[in-house]
Amino acid sequence: MKLENEMIRSSESLAVNDYSSDANDYSSQATGENDKKIDTGNIEEAESSLRENGSLNYEEARALLGRYEYQKGNIEAALHVFEGIDLATVIPKMKTSLTQRTEPRKKVSHNYGDPPLSTHAVGLLLEAIYLKSKSLQMLQRYKEAAQSCKVILDIIESSLPEGLPENFGTDCKLQETLNHAIELLPELWKLAGSPQEAVLSFRRALLHHQTLNAETTAKIQKDFAYFLLYNGGEEAVPPNLRSQMDTSFVPKNNIEEAILLLMILLRKVSLQMIKWDPLILDHLSYALSISNGLGALCAQLEELPPGIIDSNERYILLALCYHGQGDDISALHLLKNIYKHDDPQCGPALLLASKICGENLSYFEEGASSAKRAIRALEDNCDEMVGIAYYLLGISISGHCRSAISDLERVEKQAEVIQCLETGGKFTGMNDSRIVYNLSLENAEQRKLDVALSYAKRLVKLEGGSSVKGWILLARILSGQKRFSEGETVINAALEQTGKWDQGELLRTKARLQVAQGEIKNAIQTYTQILAVLQVQGKSFRSQKKNHEIGGKQLKSLEMETWHDLAMVYMKLSQWGDAEACLLKSESIDYYSASRLHITGLLYEAKGLDKEAQKAYELALDMDPGHVASLVSLAVIIRRAGVKPAAAAKSFLTEALRLDRLNSLAWYNLGLFYKEDGPMFMREAANCFEAASILEETEPIEPFR
Repeated sequence: MKLENEMIRSSESLAVNDYSSDANDYSSQATGENDKKIDTGNIEEAESSLRENGSLNYEEARALLGRYEYQKGNIEAALHVFEGIDLATVIPKMKTSLTQRTEPRKKVSHNYGDPPLSTHAVGLLLEAIYLKSKSLQMLQRYKEAAQSCKVILDIIESSLPEGLPENFGTDCKLQETLNHAIELLPELWKLAGSPQEAVLSFRRALLHHQTLNAETTAKIQKDFAYFLLYNGGEEAVPPNLRSQMDTSFVPKNNIEEAILLLMILLRKVSLQMIKWDPLILDHLSYALSISNGLGALCAQLEELPPGIIDSNERYILLALCYHGQGDDISALHLLKNIYKHDDPQCGPALLLASKICGENLSYFEEGASSAKRAIRALEDNCDEMVGIAYYLLGISISGHCRSAISDLERVEKQAEVIQCLETGGKFTGMNDSRIVYNLSLENAEQRKLDVALSYAKRLVKLEGGSSVKGWILLARILSGQKRFSEGETVINAALEQTGKWDQGELLRTKARLQVAQGEIKNAIQTYTQILAVLQVQGKSFRSQKKNHEIGGKQLKSLEMETWHDLAMVYMKLSQWGDAEACLLKSESIDYYSASRLHITGLLYEAKGLDKEAQKAYELALDMDPGHVASLVSLAVIIRRAGVKPAAAAKSFLTEALRLDRLNSLAWYNLGLFYKEDGPMFMREAANCFEAASILEETEPIEPFR
């Protein structure tokens, strides 16, 4: 009773009346039993302080009473009490107390004064500052909360630069409060909209000498890595690691710093310093995949000790890495380890195998087989995944259609492709853009342009106009219907919704539409615009080696195609010199381009130099035996020269049609050969002319695929 009365008198000395009316406005969240428990805890704290100091001073009583109100849920009342603590007076005392308690006692200590505050008092006051921060956070005063929380770390770091000594203050909550404050501060700066301050707080927590346990450190590292990856793209200031050796790796941007942190966490898992968290690998996989680091991800996966992740999951992740690096053979070999035993959980592995095979015409049969097995394995599970399996089956069968098969078999296979894609669409509610895109593409290639157009419009709407590929397919379908001006309108709409860096292919399609409408001057201006964009983009890529490796080939390909298109435009205008200049530009990009040699042959033909043209076509076929345009042009020039037997020229056309059944020019010239063969072949000639006419009427400005 004496202790309770002492506490009551000390509390009354706070002039509690200045806030008691406010506190009464907040109903308590706790039951009477909880209140009793909280009172007991406060009395024990008070008793400890009284034993050490002989009295409970004003600030300590405020800290205890504030904690009491905080635990009851009276946040504003608690904050009111905490704000009454005179930090300007208390902080120097706390620093002095912490410093003196870690210094060795002098042998002659006549003038050595006792610390102004007990360890309990310091812990109690630091906890009060922490609870004040939490109260401000709950009231959404985030910046004030962060500034309050920072005070705790400033006190500890200035007093104990080497961190809390081992077993220091074991009978108080000093270490616990410090841990909570270190974790809370970055979160408060994030909520306050100060990402740079959050980054500095994370680094401060990880680089300063604080006695944090392994799990707390790991949690901070994870939170920091995730923040660096997903903070909206704002780059943090690179760390200033002056204490590091010159050979140490210093991250240059957010992604690199996040990867470094996640790799450190994986190493800790391998050394059994922390518990396994699958999110570490998930986020590391994402970070390395967007930074062209799939090889590094492979190494990390291979270094993980057995039992950390399931072996099948490891195989799939490694297969994804190899596939991303272009090593499909190794990827398929790994996947076979999963599904060769008919594991009921092998559906995802079969889907990935089917996708890989569907992208390679040499493996389309294996792709179709894998897709069918995936359908059986997944049919009782997720409809979305079954839909994807049907989609992949359609893609593999579509690849079969482009191989050397009879016309009857091709028609049957094409119908099967559409059926598979439509089934996949039903399972996915027609909400998967890949399925809708391929439905549009397959119908377009089969010259069912009205159906293809409806799917293309659905695709653009489904993707919200975000996909360049969808816009271009829509414009090509409209050009196949000879609606060139509408196609140009579509491209203009796409350009308005697309960033400058992604406009190259759109502008090239626009230029071709302008050529088709006879707007040659406008087309030349558009091609010039493409080259200007590519020049700026190329300089940017060269300054960023990683991006250059990723996008350099695409830029070169687009630039070369643009020069080729310009050369064809100048040939229409009979401006031979300008056409030759364009081809010289193309030659500097890729000397061994079959397309460039083919256009060179067309230029020779236009100038009446048939022998030189024939040599150019032959060189093009030496570079690429499957270059369809060169096969057709060589057959035409041989027929016109009448030097070689017609059978040789005809073989070039049949090979061109084997590679591209939709080439109207090849059908037309094959018809001419049959016509010249005499009356016995007039039916074949008529069939060829009819096919050429139908295809020409629906021919787009660029191939649909």
